[in-house]
Amino acid sequence: MYRIVVPVKQVPDMQRVKFDTEAGRVDRSSAPGVVNPVDLHALGTALRLRNLHGGTVTAISMGPQQAVSALKECYARGADRVILLADKAFAGADTWATSCTLAAGILKLGGCDLVICGEKTVDGDTGQVGPGLAEWLGIPHVAYIREILSLDQKLKALCEMSDGLHVAEAQLPALITVTRRAGKCPYATPQRIYQAVARPVERWGADDLKEFTSPENFGLHGSPTRLTKVVVPPVEGRKGMRIDGPPDKIVNELIQRLETGGLL
Repeated sequence: MYRIVVPVKQVPDMQRVKFDTEAGRVDRSSAPGVVNPVDLHALGTALRLRNLHGGTVTAISMGPQQAVSALKECYARGADRVILLADKAFAGADTWATSCTLAAGILKLGGCDLVICGEKTVDGDTGQVGPGLAEWLGIPHVAYIREILSLDQKLKALCEMSDGLHVAEAQLPALITVTRRAGKCPYATPQRIYQAVARPVERWGADDLKEFTSPENFGLHGSPTRLTKVVVPPVEGRKGMRIDGPPDKIVNELIQRLETGGLL
């Protein structure tokens, strides 16, 4: 049996969110909050491991009170326990302070055997919180996992890297980050949705976590980086091209055009 923790983040629906170009930031009020899509793949991976090996799955999130809806969705999809880390002291946190706060929450839980994160969030896209969390906890981590090959006090997984697929191993306790190819998360059943609506979400604040890290590490004060501007790259200057003719001619012309453009 394994104690599995899944950190999740509530993010704006990126299909509907707007960008405040003058202020250089995402206008989070312009779209409803949803569970970060890749975090759902992490939750799905955790649920499959729990069903196969036994144990518990706890979803934990750091965010404002609105993040309760994201955690209730996690519960409705099958999580055994959900916890929200919410406090004004956590506001303005960068990836360093966020990973530290999440680590303190996991330590307050009494630790775990496996932490499963999504590889990145769709609003920040840094991929830093997972590895940072592993460092704060002092445990090994394996990134970009697309499949768990085995789990028996040691993790064996298939990782999707830029140069191909690799098999990696890590002794438990460990942290992994998974890609979208790790598998889907089950949908919520009507019974679980009903239970999620009725069940309160556990909330921990800065006072609850100060035993496990210095309050100096929380929020904006504990963040060594600052986001000064968000830029939406312009989609201009793109034009399609059609090459007709026999296959050999098409291939040769395509190669020539790629070489001329400096792409080969």
